[in-house]
Amino acid sequence: MQPVSKSLKMVTCPHCGAKAFISGALAPLEEAPCSKCGQALMMPMQLRQFELRSKIASGGMGTVYRSWDTTLGREVAVKLMKDELANDEDSVNAFAAEARACAQLNHTNIIHIYTFDQEGVHKYLVMEIADAGSLDGRIEDLKRVPELDVLDCGIKLTGALSTALKHGLLHLDIKPDNILFNGDGEPKLVDFGLARKTDVEKDSYAPVFGTPYYIAPERVQQTGESFLSDLYSLAGTLYHALVGHVPFEAPTVDEVVAAQIHTPLTPAHQLAPDITVPTSEALCRAMAKNPAERFQSYDEFRMALEAARSQLLISQLAGQQAPATAEKPAGRSWWRR
Repeated sequence: MQPVSKSLKMVTCPHCGAKAFISGALAPLEEAPCSKCGQALMMPMQLRQFELRSKIASGGMGTVYRSWDTTLGREVAVKLMKDELANDEDSVNAFAAEARACAQLNHTNIIHIYTFDQEGVHKYLVMEIADAGSLDGRIEDLKRVPELDVLDCGIKLTGALSTALKHGLLHLDIKPDNILFNGDGEPKLVDFGLARKTDVEKDSYAPVFGTPYYIAPERVQQTGESFLSDLYSLAGTLYHALVGHVPFEAPTVDEVVAAQIHTPLTPAHQLAPDITVPTSEALCRAMAKNPAERFQSYDEFRMALEAARSQLLISQLAGQQAPATAEKPAGRSWWRR
């Protein structure tokens, strides 16, 4: 006699949208292939009112899951801390600090934090969902992100960082994969894990954390860090999206860091002639080696990006109208026909 098969659970595939069955013997968060498309399906996991349904992304501290808030009936993202870090006091404090730092900020382009909690051994962060990819993913797919999209992103993120600054916070890890997009295409600044208060003096002997490709020279040299360091990193991120590669490329991390300090930035329009000069100049100024030579406020940087955006739109509009102008009848006023 054949053994009775274990129960099945029906789940929705996040990749193809089909309803599919997986074995009920799977442990929570364990995966099996979708019978329709072959992509991974996950056994849901319940944390209080949150049902974790599928994996979105993984990072150093934990994994983010597309989840359903059964109490409020809405989709959320749950960042579940890695079990192996749950008993590490420094890691837990860093995880909680990220939650507190981000929770005090209310801005359209900063990810909203709903709660930070623990059930059993599981520590988790619940936040707004932004699952339409990252700026890093767009660079990988497109190689070069359209200039207008880069400017729109930069304008919105200067507002986000300005709000953080008003609350006395520096982000200190701005990079393409820390900029996510929601379903409406709005960029969302995430990962405040390295954020610190502007009024807390940094130990000059403490290690410097950040991503070498976008880190400001003064942070590397430990001569002080301020919002101008974040402004530099944002400009470096926009530069990468615009030209298709990081501002300074080198075989080793040490050489990249040295280039941030010593190597002049090649203006974007010299690398790609289709990039407008106002955009190129705004990024060059924002990435000046000397912080005193950069824009001295997020408002100044935003206005430069907005001016570049206006000129870009005017030039694009003029280009679209040029063929119509060329077809005007010669020898008489065309509008009097």
